[in-house]
Order: sequence, then structure tokens, then C-alpha cells
Amino acid sequence: MYKPILIIFIIAISAVPGLAQTGKVSSDSISFAPAVYYEGGKEPYSVYCADLDGDSALDLVVASYASDSVSILKNNGNGTFQTRVSYATGIALASVFCADLDGDLDLDVVTANYLGMTVSVLKNNGDGTLQPKVDYAAGDHPFSVYCADLDGDSSLDLAVANHLSNDVSILMNNGDGTFQAKVDYAAGKYPWSVFCADLNGDSALDLAVTNSDTNLVSILMNNGNGTFQTKVDYVVGNSPRNLFCADLDGDGDLDLAVPNFYDENVSILKNNGDGTFDAQVNYGAGGTPEAVFCADFDGDSALDLAAAIWGTNKVSILRNNGDGTFQTNKDFAAGKGERSVFCADLDGDLDLDIATANSIDTTVSILINQGTSDVEDDGHIDQIPQGFSLSQNYPNPFNPTTAIQFTVHGSQFTVKSPIHTTLKIYNVLGRAVRVLVDEEKLPGNYTIQWDGKNDTGEQLASGIYFYELKVGENTSSKKMLLLK
Repeated sequence: MYKPILIIFIIAISAVPGLAQTGKVSSDSISFAPAVYYEGGKEPYSVYCADLDGDSALDLVVASYASDSVSILKNNGNGTFQTRVSYATGIALASVFCADLDGDLDLDVVTANYLGMTVSVLKNNGDGTLQPKVDYAAGDHPFSVYCADLDGDSSLDLAVANHLSNDVSILMNNGDGTFQAKVDYAAGKYPWSVFCADLNGDSALDLAVTNSDTNLVSILMNNGNGTFQTKVDYVVGNSPRNLFCADLDGDGDLDLAVPNFYDENVSILKNNGDGTFDAQVNYGAGGTPEAVFCADFDGDSALDLAAAIWGTNKVSILRNNGDGTFQTNKDFAAGKGERSVFCADLDGDLDLDIATANSIDTTVSILINQGTSDVEDDGHIDQIPQGFSLSQNYPNPFNPTTAIQFTVHGSQFTVKSPIHTTLKIYNVLGRAVRVLVDEEKLPGNYTIQWDGKNDTGEQLASGIYFYELKVGENTSSKKMLLLK
């Protein structure tokens, strides 16, 4: 049976326009159900959402600092979770990441062990249970780990931010989920987090590192082979923590969102398109932010911010105005001592929910997204075309092509009139990668083939994609999986 290849912040950022929406987004449409709490072990420091058992529901993976273990909470399929099952790791977990490290199409687990000076790799047995850990030496007090293909060989390597040695360790994958000895690159003082992303558009993944004893974030450009250039520093706020890279202004390049703990704000640094960045613009976070995650909560195609606020029992949401500027934060109650935040579709309704790791009250908080309103501010409900439908693509998973079938009918008042119809493909970052249909369509049944390529004819990487059908003002979206 096929299983998803979820590589870099998978479904968690599955933010595509108008997911499962038929109405207009209201002016204040982001809302979440009251938080539900699950035991996360002693001092949960990090949470990651991933489908570990191949049932298409995203489970929780929690790194517990004081219990020297990683906990798996399996999803019941509706956004509720089973009692945690724990697996031994190194000492004092500060970070966790999930990725297919050995190429067997299931997701393995990696932890950064702060006091153990190691990273632990726990391979998945294919059913969401994990094998005993294998440890690899990192730098002095590793605080953050990220998995990404840094040398272009299609296997995922490890990048580790080392808090006390002031560097980043790169551990190259041998192709089977085992790793070579680390190679270190200088960062700033007390690195807190590392994020891998293509910042200059050369298809090689660069490094962004926050330095918590400074007001600097360091950018290390990839030479294209997994080695890195000398860092370039950019000014942010005081004590930057867990950052995120995403296209915040819709110009196709990746910007930086950096939470500044002591300044109680988030710095946005827009990318100039070449991996250099504009000066910071700061937005209040409503408290001391430990981490930030970028996701489209309201279905407007713009990535909003979710900030984990330490010690205040809340997660703060800052809505994107559509141009990479942000509205005043709106707070939602969560746990106490939030160390990290992750956004993902946990209940299968195609909008993005929130999970936070709460180190003080030893829990994980789940906030289910209530979705956007189907009713405009004036109370008008959109006219839904009669017989409007979108089928699941076939085959799914697919390689190299798949068929998408849909039906267009006119409204009850204009049965024979053409209706403007679009069919678009989106990646997990919420960016349109292919437009398959953009024209007036008469009522009828249609089948469209997609070859896994983008609008410029380039073959896209394996992973989850979304296809969205829009007929008039009404939309429907579904997921599909491209395998290679």
C-alpha cells in the first residue's frame, strides 16, 4: 500500500485558497474551538504533526525534555487522539522532526538531545511504531533539528543548531537513513533554531538560524552540494527563537518570520528575491513568543502567523493582509509554557488546526479550526450550482499522470449558460503550481489530465498536492499524492 512521502513541513502547511468553502470569508472569520488537552510527558518542548501509520490522519509526535523520550499520540481520524506511547531517545529533548529518512515511504522521527550532545533517529516500522534509537554526535547542546535534502541526492540530511558551540552541524544521509559524521558551520551566539529553505531561488536549500543571545538571524547559502557559505547576519528583535520561512507577500520567494522573545513581537523580513532581506518590520505578539508557524487559517491564500506565547496560556494569531503585512494579534487560550506550535489539518475537514507543546502543564493543546463563514457580512448565501461536483483524482497516488473529473451545471436560473471555471493545483505551501482550466465552461462532465508538472513544464517533487475547482464563486478542493 502506498504511503505519503511528507518531506518538509508537510500537510501542516496545506493552505490552499477556499478549501471546502462555498461562501465568502467574513471580516473576522478565524475562530477555534476551545483547546483540548492531552498528556505530553514531562516538559513537552516540541510537537510535530505527521501521518506515522499511513491512515491519512495526522498523528502527534511530542519531544519531552525531562523524560528523555518522544511520545506518539495516534489520531482517531477526527482530530482526537489516543493515549501517548513513548520511545526512549537521548537526554533532554528540545526538538523533533518527522521525515522519510530511509526511503521506505513512511515517516521516521529525529530528535535533538540538548544534554546528550546527540541527535536520535528512530525509524518507523511502517505502522507508526518506532525502532530503538540510533544516536549520532552533534555539536555542543543541540537545540533544533531539521530534515532536508541539502546535497540534491534525494535523501534527507540533518541540520542541527547547537546552542553552546555557536554553530550548525550538517549530517549527510548515506541514502539508507544512516548518517555521516557531522560537518560544522559557524552561526551566531547561542543558536536556537534552524530552518532549511531555498532562499535565493537556485533550488538548493539554504539555512536560516536564529541566535538567541543576540538580535540577529544568520543566513548560510548552500553552494549546491550541501556545503555552506559564511553566514550573513540580519537584525531582528531581542532573543529570536523558533523561526519560519514562507512566502508571506505572494511574490514567489520565501520571507522570514522571527519571534523575538524579550521584545514580545515577531519580525518579518521580506526576501528581495535573491536571498537577501529587507529590514525587519515588527508586529506585536501579545506576549513572549517562543515559536511561530505560517499557515493560511482563513482560506484567503495569504499565510497568517500563529505564535506560541510562553507562560500566558495562549496562542496568538496575526492575520495576513495579503501583502505580507499583518493585523493586530488575536489570542486563543492554550496551555501554559508553550514552547512550540504546529499547524495541520487534524480532523480532516481541509482547514488548519493548531497543536502546541506546553512545557509547564505537561500537555499538548489541540485547537480545532472552526472554518470560515459561508455567509457574507450582509447575510447573503452564495448560489451553489446544481450538480456541481468534484471527484477524487484517479489513480491516487499517481505517477506520472492522473485524471481529475468534475461536473459543471448552471444555476437554477441559467441552466444553459456558461460559467467561469478554474481548476488549479497547489503545493503544500499554498502556492498555485499549475493552472489546468481557466475559462468559461458550459454545463457538462469534464476530465482533465495532470502530468505532475508546473506551469513552466518542470516536473514537480513527490508529495501531497491539492486541486481546487472553482465554479463561479463556489469552490471544492481535494488532496492527491504524487509518487516517484
